[in-house]
Amino acid sequence: MAHEDDGGQAVPNTPGMRSDGDGVTRRRPLRERHVEETVEVAVPVRTAYNQWTQFKTFPRFSTVVRDVEQIRPAVTAWTIGYGPLRHRFAVEIVEQDPDAYLAWRGLEQHPTHQGEVEFRPTESGGTAITVRMLLQPQGAASVLTRSSRLVGLTVRLVRGELVSFKHFIEGLGQEGGAWRGTIRNGRVQHDNPEPPRSRVAQWPVG
Repeated sequence: MAHEDDGGQAVPNTPGMRSDGDGVTRRRPLRERHVEETVEVAVPVRTAYNQWTQFKTFPRFSTVVRDVEQIRPAVTAWTIGYGPLRHRFAVEIVEQDPDAYLAWRGLEQHPTHQGEVEFRPTESGGTAITVRMLLQPQGAASVLTRSSRLVGLTVRLVRGELVSFKHFIEGLGQEGGAWRGTIRNGRVQHDNPEPPRSRVAQWPVG
C-alpha cells in the first residue's frame, strides 16, 4: 500500500473541478466511467449517508469486504476476498459533502480504480444511492477491461453490494453512527483553525 499521497498531490484521471459561488473548489462527477448502478432505499438521505460512512460496518452486509481499518482521517485500508483469497489496499476519500457526495481513489502504486457515490432524496422520502466507478487495471486485467468481462463482473458485484446495503439499512431503520465532516482534496475541513496535530480527532469509521 502507498500512504505517501495524503491529500497534497493532484489526482490523475479524476473528475474535473468546479469553483462554486462560495469560492470553494469542488469535484465534478466522473465524466468517464465503466460502472454506474443505483438503488433506492426506504430511509431518509441523512440516515443512508450516515450509515454508509460507517465503513467498518461493511463486512456486516458485504459479500466481499472482510475488514476495514482506519489509517488516517481520510484514508482507510480495505481487505476484500472470496474464500481463502484476500487482497488489501488503501483508499483515500478525496471529496466528501454530508448527505450528498463522496469520492475516493485507490492508493496502490498502480491504482486500479476510482469512484464516487451520490445520495439524492426521492419523492417517497427515501434515498437514491448511485455508485460510479472508473476501472484502471494493469497488465493482463486491462485486456479484460477492454473486452468488458471485468466490467461486467464489477457491475454485478456493485449491484449486489448496493442491494445488500439496502436490506441492511432498511432492517436497522436508523444509522448506527455518523461522521458529518467535509473533505476537500483529501483533507478534512475544519470550521475553526486546526488544532495541534496530536489533538486531531481520528475519523470514527464504525
